[in-house]
Amino acid sequence: MKIPKSIEPLVQDGLVDEVIRPLKSGKEAAVYVVVSEGEIRCAKVYKDVNKRGFHKQHQYQEGRKVRNSRQSRAMEKHSRFGRQQQEEAWQNAEVDALYRLAAAGVRVPQPYNFIEGVLLMELVTDIHGNAAPRLNDLELSREQALKYHGLLIKEVVRMLCAGLVHGDLSEYNILVDAQGPVIIDLPQAVDAAANNNAARMLERDVDNLADYFGRFAPELLKTQYGKEIWKLYESGNLTTQTELTGRFKDSNKKADVRSVIREIKDAREEAMRRRYEHEE
Repeated sequence: MKIPKSIEPLVQDGLVDEVIRPLKSGKEAAVYVVVSEGEIRCAKVYKDVNKRGFHKQHQYQEGRKVRNSRQSRAMEKHSRFGRQQQEEAWQNAEVDALYRLAAAGVRVPQPYNFIEGVLLMELVTDIHGNAAPRLNDLELSREQALKYHGLLIKEVVRMLCAGLVHGDLSEYNILVDAQGPVIIDLPQAVDAAANNNAARMLERDVDNLADYFGRFAPELLKTQYGKEIWKLYESGNLTTQTELTGRFKDSNKKADVRSVIREIKDAREEAMRRRYEHEE
């Protein structure tokens, strides 16, 4: 096929030997099957910000580091340079997340290179070597649904232990190969410790999984893995080996405001007493 203009620089640099065919085109990017370094891989070409359909970037970008103060100011002013820098940061977020998660053992496509808005990465395939189907394209038995749900909850935990929340996880960005689910599409991944929306996003990701797999295994609809996972993470007790129950009991105990005020008053009086003793 004709080489897309966006991939031409990679062909010229010898990073792509051949473009075989288009794989898919979505709101964020177009993906092509290519030959790179003698292997069948895929090339993800990010679409221009003005041609994309994702308009709520600000809540995902909270807590992301920028290279310098000039870049930060430009992004805040939404200047042309700022929009360009914001777009680069958006794309780099997925690249960084893929490398980070792959190193942590999360089942994501292996990244190989990122040049001029094109991400070269592993092509996830089925047992026949064809591009793996998305989860939403499969009809599952109850047993399969329970198995895949369990595997994905473990992946969510592994991601969180690596410091990241997917932020947009659903049956539409999960592929299924011979070994099970593979998580894709991570430009909106957020830093769990630095983003104030992280808890809500993680719970939404997990609820999306329960809603989908609950079609095949209705008992999953009553689970509360999201709240349980975040509570363990927040308390510093979450590990990749943590045994989860899917149950969560929220504390309904009201704060004793009077007691808190009394403790503050006592502490203030004690501080004043020590101050006067020191002055004497």
